[in-house]
Amino acid sequence: MQATSHGNGGIFLNRIPIHCKINGEHLELMVDPNQRALDVLRDQLRLTGTKEGCGVGECGACTILCGGLAVNSCLMPAVQMDREDIWTAEGLAQLEIGQQLQRAFSENGAVQCGFCTPGFIMTAVEILETNRLYTDDELRKLLSGHLCRCTGYENILRAVKKTMYRRLGLPLPE
Repeated sequence: MQATSHGNGGIFLNRIPIHCKINGEHLELMVDPNQRALDVLRDQLRLTGTKEGCGVGECGACTILCGGLAVNSCLMPAVQMDREDIWTAEGLAQLEIGQQLQRAFSENGAVQCGFCTPGFIMTAVEILETNRLYTDDELRKLLSGHLCRCTGYENILRAVKKTMYRRLGLPLPE
């Protein structure tokens, strides 16, 4: 049995192996059954684009993609990463959709302090991967699991909407 110090001061015993794909790379990790996916990503793998805001699934700062779905990694036990395809903000920066969203957020003033940005972008990927045209109200509802204290949300909505229109090959609305 191996004891390992945890970034938040806890000691983990009884570590078990999990196999997953993170940002396109197949990995075998040792995790404790009580460990959160957020802690594995940040503390073990140093993927710090995934932020801890509230720690209770309310702010969206810790959002990752797991099997193509946006999930709060602060609520996800690390053992649930086993056999999953996980993407973080660092991985999305390698993909066209991630680059499109990053550019749109920058062009539309949707980034101020930047703390919430990775989480919003992760959820936007799930939304845009459906290849559907959403109304503003639908986009607001789909993005509602995220908190931003700086932008007032309209610039974020505009960035996601413009990316959606571009990806669908539609002219941008005025």
